[in-house]
Amino acid sequence: MIYNTFTVEKGVTVAIALGGEKMEAIKNNRLVKKIGLNRILLVIVLLVMYGAFVIIKPSFLGYSRIMNALNYVYFLGFLSLGVTFVIATGGIDFSIGPVMFCCSLVSGYSLMSYGVPMAVALIISVLVGMAFGIFNGYLVAYWDVPPFIVSMASMNIAKGLASVFTKTQSVSWPQADADGGWFRNLVKIGEIPVGLFIFLGAAVICAIILNKTKIGRYILCLGSNSEAVRLSGVNVKKWRMLAYVICGTLVGIGAIFFVSAYTTVQPGYGDQYNNEAIAGCVMGGTSMAGGLASISGTVIGVLIIALLQEGILALGLNKNYQLIITGIIVIVAVYFDVLGRRRRN
Repeated sequence: MIYNTFTVEKGVTVAIALGGEKMEAIKNNRLVKKIGLNRILLVIVLLVMYGAFVIIKPSFLGYSRIMNALNYVYFLGFLSLGVTFVIATGGIDFSIGPVMFCCSLVSGYSLMSYGVPMAVALIISVLVGMAFGIFNGYLVAYWDVPPFIVSMASMNIAKGLASVFTKTQSVSWPQADADGGWFRNLVKIGEIPVGLFIFLGAAVICAIILNKTKIGRYILCLGSNSEAVRLSGVNVKKWRMLAYVICGTLVGIGAIFFVSAYTTVQPGYGDQYNNEAIAGCVMGGTSMAGGLASISGTVIGVLIIALLQEGILALGLNKNYQLIITGIIVIVAVYFDVLGRRRRN
């Protein structure tokens, strides 16, 4: 390492050079390159956070705390998986939280007020999410409306639609021992966290789609250089719209896991989950500029957000502290994303 433009002491120069060489050696390690340095660091952060919460609050080690955190992981995880596809194209979707609430309210009201079977209600949730994905994707891809504007409009539409459909009433889904309560087995059977296995299975499928299929390749290419993709003869509008459809579908599935864990849903809410889902996504290594995404990183990022949420509650702190910390996480993650893009360029 040579410093042509800096005047430094000899010892300092050696220390910096050795630090750089060690870092390069770590980066070039075969195992580190295979797993990814960013993901390794995220796992370390996750373990350190958990250890700190256990030291401060020993009861945090209890099984119930872990299950509470996992309840948060399930629905937030599906939101983050979905928005990963959108951000990979260079877009954004701030409507995912309110759309999730809209899905759960419309399907739940259909179940409780119109008597549709439970299986049909769950399908309605997915279809409502998919409909919003089609709506958002069509406006962004075919009408060239900026994603930010589209998602803001969809957020308001989702809130309004849910309120109108339910007549501004909250909706309570059946308990496990009630008629139709079998859907709660999607989250937990006895003490077995079934939802965790379903979520991880969905993450594996998303990773395969993003990294091993034509759909994923085109979505990532759109984020890298959409004009070059268009000039190569690819129908960029179709693939950009598909990213939003995938996102909307996953949001509809996330709504099912939300009501499976929390039962009651009220109209007009959901905004708070937008930033958390995006934070988990960006923290995991998905670039806000598009073209670079990591499903496994998103999963770890979601686990960190969920652990943070449960840890703050365990310490008896106000939930507003989580909002502050999540906002800081987003800023820091985007800042390092910008630095990484500058180095790559």
